[in-house]
Amino acid sequence: MEWKGVLSAITTPFKADYAVDHAFLAEHAKWQIDHGVDGIVALGSLGEAATLAFDEKVAILKTLAYALGSKPVVAGIASLSTQEAVSLARAAQEAGCAGLMVLPPYVYSTDWREMKAHVAAVIGATKLTCMLYNNPPAYKTDFVAPQIAELAAEHANLRAVKESSGDARRVTATKALCGDRIAVFAGLDDMIPEGVRAGAVGWIAGLVNALPRETMTLFRHAMRGEHEKADALYRWFLPLLRMDVLPKFVQYIKLAQQEVDKGNERVRGPRLVLAGTEREETLATIRAALASRPT
Repeated sequence: MEWKGVLSAITTPFKADYAVDHAFLAEHAKWQIDHGVDGIVALGSLGEAATLAFDEKVAILKTLAYALGSKPVVAGIASLSTQEAVSLARAAQEAGCAGLMVLPPYVYSTDWREMKAHVAAVIGATKLTCMLYNNPPAYKTDFVAPQIAELAAEHANLRAVKESSGDARRVTATKALCGDRIAVFAGLDDMIPEGVRAGAVGWIAGLVNALPRETMTLFRHAMRGEHEKADALYRWFLPLLRMDVLPKFVQYIKLAQQEVDKGNERVRGPRLVLAGTEREETLATIRAALASRPT
C-alpha cells in the first residue's frame, strides 16, 4: 500500500447487547470510502481495541477486508504482551490486511531498549508494510525522531509513522532525519494544516467517521497549498476536531456519528455514554456545527 492520504480510524459499532455489529461496520467503512477516504485503520484507540477480545479483533479485520476489496485495511496492533501482539499481526496478514499500525504495549511503558524490542518484534512478524504509532499522551511511550530513524534503518517494511504527540515540530524532526523514507501522518484531528505545512503526507482521521466530505476537502486544500480555503474550513471544523484529543474522544465522535445517522453512541465499559450537562453541551457543539455546515 501507499502510505499517503486520509485513513479513517474507524470506530467499532456495537449492537444493543454490545456485540460487534459487523453488518454496520462494513456499511460504515464503504460509506467513507465512497466519500473519498483512502483506506481504513481498524482496532486503534478510537476503535476501542482495548475492550475487544482477540477473536473479535480478527473477525473485525476479516469483515473489513472482505467489504473493501482492493481498498487498504490497516490493522492496529496493540496488546498487553509482545507475544499476543505478534500473533495478532500474523492473524491480520492472514485476514487480508494491507498493513499494520504498530502501537506500544498497553499499560507498560519503560526505556527505549524494551519498547524497541516490542515494536520490532511486531514489525518483523510479517512482511506487511508498517506504520509506527507515536502517542505519548495516551501510551506514555514517546518515539522520538532518532529512534524512528533507527527502526527504519533496521526494518525495511517500516514505512510510516502516525505522529500524535501534539507537537507539529515532530513532523519536521522526523522528515529531517528520514526524508521520504518514512511517511509522516498527522495523528490528531486538530493539526492538519500545520502538519501538512510541516511535511505530513497523510492523516489518520477521527471525525471522518461522521463527516468524511469535510475531512477530505480540508485535507485536499491543505495538500494543494490552498491556504485560505483550508484555513476557512479549518475554523469551522475546529470545535469538532478538538473532540478528537480529549479523554472521552470515543464518546464524542460516536455521538457525532449518531447525529448524522451514521452509527450509535454505544461504547463498551469502562467508557459510558455521555450524560447530563456534558452530553447537552457536546450535542450543542455538534448541532451548531452541523447547522452551519459549509457547502
